[in-house]
Amino acid sequence: MADGSEDPAVFSSSSLPTDPRLLATVTNAYLGTRVYHDTLHVSGVYSGAVGDTHRADVPSPANVRMVVPSEPGMDETFTLDTRTGTFSHELRSADYVATQQIYAHCSLVHLLVVSITIQRSPHNTRPITIQLQTPFEPKSQDLDLKQGPDFQGAHYVYGRTLVPEVPGGPCPALHMLWTPVPVALTLPAEEQQRCWHFLTAVAGTEQGARGSYSQGLACAAAGSLHRCHAQAWAAVWQGCGVELTGPLRLQQALRGSLFYLLSSITPHPALPGHGIGYGIDHGISHGISHGISPGGLANGARGEEYWGHIFWDQETWIFPNILLFYPEAARAMLEYRIRTLEGALHNAREQGYEGAKFPWESAATGREVCPEEIYGAQEIHVTGDVLVAFEQYYHITQDQRLFMEAGGWRLVCAVAQYWCSRMVWSEQEQCYHIRDVMPPDEHHCHVDNSAYTNAVAQRSLTFAAHLAQDLAMPVPEQWLCCASSIKVPFDAGKGYHPEYDGYSPGEPVKQADVVLLGFPLMHPMSPQVRRNDLEMYEPVTELHGPAMTWSMFAVGWLELKEVQRAQALLNKCFSNITEPFKIWVENSDGSGAVNFLTGMGGFLQAILFGYTGFRITRSNLRFDPAFPDDIHELNISGVSYLGNKLRFSITREEMGIEVTECAQDPPALPLEAVLEQSGQRLPLHKGVVPALGLLLQWGPHGDIP
Repeated sequence: MADGSEDPAVFSSSSLPTDPRLLATVTNAYLGTRVYHDTLHVSGVYSGAVGDTHRADVPSPANVRMVVPSEPGMDETFTLDTRTGTFSHELRSADYVATQQIYAHCSLVHLLVVSITIQRSPHNTRPITIQLQTPFEPKSQDLDLKQGPDFQGAHYVYGRTLVPEVPGGPCPALHMLWTPVPVALTLPAEEQQRCWHFLTAVAGTEQGARGSYSQGLACAAAGSLHRCHAQAWAAVWQGCGVELTGPLRLQQALRGSLFYLLSSITPHPALPGHGIGYGIDHGISHGISHGISPGGLANGARGEEYWGHIFWDQETWIFPNILLFYPEAARAMLEYRIRTLEGALHNAREQGYEGAKFPWESAATGREVCPEEIYGAQEIHVTGDVLVAFEQYYHITQDQRLFMEAGGWRLVCAVAQYWCSRMVWSEQEQCYHIRDVMPPDEHHCHVDNSAYTNAVAQRSLTFAAHLAQDLAMPVPEQWLCCASSIKVPFDAGKGYHPEYDGYSPGEPVKQADVVLLGFPLMHPMSPQVRRNDLEMYEPVTELHGPAMTWSMFAVGWLELKEVQRAQALLNKCFSNITEPFKIWVENSDGSGAVNFLTGMGGFLQAILFGYTGFRITRSNLRFDPAFPDDIHELNISGVSYLGNKLRFSITREEMGIEVTECAQDPPALPLEAVLEQSGQRLPLHKGVVPALGLLLQWGPHGDIP
């Protein structure tokens, strides 16, 4: 099944993958499905109690496919165009071209659209009929669906999920309108071309579904339905440009990963159509995020892709890529954690601790919904991972309103309180321990002093203290004491970080763990210790483990300027990318989750933070580029920093940095570049800076706090 396109943004094939899980997904922030799949999912709508909670299956009227006629000379092409977020199926013969498009509308986010266009050849004067497969049935195992009255030619069902996540909790309502799909479409002999639109509108209220459906009909009648969708995607890409001159498969992997991640974020206010005609819609029109799960919104039914739950994957692997370009969408992801804080407070109390413990697996409430108890009880690093995301957001934006007005400060305090209550003082070692945990390396449990867990706890407390100072809040002495006195295991003789107390060198490791101390945690260590950690864990890490692992090793070697070694490890990621639609699988042997956004996020970080050397710190945005021989130029536009939008052009000879936009309300802070070796300071307006290690600093005179 060859990919027939040399365009890095367009993925085409003459056939579909034999595994239907590897079909392209079409999603927006509100709804999503796999093409030719019988169900769709709606953001934040789960059914099932506690460990059984999963994304509610909604029957999909968009499960429509053109039947290939049994006639000679018929060419068939399937295409995912990431520029417009559109999947298409084309039938081409000497007599006609029939094209089906499927897309989740980018700005009218309550609409899932199927359109079919038949265009005859000039010499053909006969009627042309295309048969359609339409197996749709308005039934669901997760929703109590009832039939309502038709509306503007659309059928209508509505109902609620069957089982709440917690006793007495809400069962969300769904309302769906859809255009009936016939078994065949015929282009009359007197017409040259015709397009049919089949709309599915989903919302939390009847009014919302009707409003969205009516607007879709109006756009279709005006011939603008797909155009405004494509324009919205063009606006997304305009604000997020990552292009490199290098191997086609690398360009395609980069583009595909960005596309699937960007398909998951809340709409940008500037997008065409945003904020109109949405009705009451589970919050999406107001920029509310219900979290991003490892398999995305198209997946997550009972028993598949982690049931649509939200993990550390969101904050550690996906979030940094979104933050760099769309801080407002990143903020929406953080607000999901703020809204579920009550569940996190409950989790801590239930385990006998103070503060807030975020669940290993989260759904609508923030209560622990992991089906297996040990992960929820022991894989507690997720709580620190959440706070690292808050810290990164704060350093990129200096947005204090999130903390002072939107509940962020309460969350930060609760997390700090949890870590302090989770630590115990060791009289023997004269430091704090965190005992009985599972590190990111899930091959081990019931261990003491996981290096990663303790380091992320330390970083949480340090950030909480710094933020308190910035907000003119008192800093509890306990936070400072615990942060300065927690044990992060280190073997001075071998010069490396043991994964946990008692770890024996050479013991197999499931996935990236200790190497995460260097990035993203930026835990203080010398270059030699960083090298030793990489050397120690690379040969013992599971070869076919989770997709994000080798990306993090690559980032480490790029830090040390071992560029070709880094690229060899990054190339391992290609084993997780399937053809033709660049869907990632969790493990390179094909097992685990599909449409694995976590792996895509790790891969993107290797480009966005590895090749560039970007590091988000309290006082600056640091960058120190390095990339392999087969990449000649890297251009990144739309990078957000302190209200500015930046464009970076990086070659081996020079780096160009341009401020392309400056926010007005609140006003963007002025920037300057600082050459690390010489200390030379260059105000940033437009210009070219030699490709040396640089710091981006805010303030015209380098007034770094």
